Amino acid sequence: VFSALVCLFFTGCYHKTDSPRGSWARGCDLSWLSEMERDGVKFFNDGNDANDEDCIALLREEGMNAVRLRVWVNHATGWSNKEDMLSLAKRAAAAGQRIMIDIHYSDFFADPSHQTLPAAWRNYDYDMLLEAVQEHTLDVLYTLKEEGIKPEWVQIGNETPNGMLWPIAKLNGEATSPDAWDRYAGLTTMGYNAAKEAFSDITVIVHVDNAYERRDWFWSNLAAHGGKWDMIGLSHYPMMSAWNGGKSWMEMNQLAEQNIRRLISDWKCPVMIAEVGMFANDPSSEIVMADFVERVSVIDSCAGIFYWEPEVYGGWRPQEYIPLGWGSYDMGAFTPDGRPSEVMKILLQSKAARIHSNVLISTSLLTIA
Repeated sequence: VFSALVCLFFTGCYHKTDSPRGSWARGCDLSWLSEMERDGVKFFNDGNDANDEDCIALLREEGMNAVRLRVWVNHATGWSNKEDMLSLAKRAAAAGQRIMIDIHYSDFFADPSHQTLPAAWRNYDYDMLLEAVQEHTLDVLYTLKEEGIKPEWVQIGNETPNGMLWPIAKLNGEATSPDAWDRYAGLTTMGYNAAKEAFSDITVIVHVDNAYERRDWFWSNLAAHGGKWDMIGLSHYPMMSAWNGGKSWMEMNQLAEQNIRRLISDWKCPVMIAEVGMFANDPSSEIVMADFVERVSVIDSCAGIFYWEPEVYGGWRPQEYIPLGWGSYDMGAFTPDGRPSEVMKILLQSKAARIHSNVLISTSLLTIA
């Protein structure tokens, strides 16, 4: 492990690989930003200047070239609804950022454990959901189009290995019935077609979690039942060993690299790391991120990486977490005083030189492997 890390630390600048639709994405999901600003959270640069800066401009200066924004159908707080997403998209576009829209088709976070029907769609049957997906997708994208904003990517659902819009299109792994696959694939394809109606050249993403996990059954069945996608999106949280079968971060990164290469080869489409996250206060996060970026940035047709909500720091938590009793997000990538952390800079700048001067190779760090 020591030899491997020494080699990593002295490889110079990472390579930059062009994706089929543009430069390699070095992105951030900043969907909480407007709520954080409402709460008075400030962001600062690395200098001694005490004046705060706009977060999007600050991250652009660090090397960010893309912003990901989620949109819920109708969340009770109003955050991450269409209007909030549009406000942030305008700012991102004005800052020259490429934009990914992440449509959850829910009123709250959609993920492998939660794919809750929006309240307004609760009594819909399958045919009505098809129409709702079409109308919602068109509404979101035409809202952007009318403002002159052209997103480069759109996700049809968020982390959907177990399907979406439960219970109508819920999947049950390899035991899923053909009818359930038809419904999930049909809804996905409806979203795909609506996205292409709004922007004919937009890249449509189907997104699943666990970049390390091989899921041939998912992609084979989705394709066999008429599902459409242009790009595969993956989430990668390599330090969450309790959620990933106790695997080390190094094993997680290795497996993710292998899976990305396999998916590109098998499905002849690019792969995007739509979410990545590291623990904010763990010094080993710098090594973990550097290792991951080094692995995937040189893969042909790996289109880039988006960090999930790096702007969170200082114990801030969104309004909807409070009644749920949830703590603050602990994988942001800003320092306790509101400045981009080394983890953020490794992703956005991808310079091993920064690691050379800031990361100590110590026994305590090496033991994490």
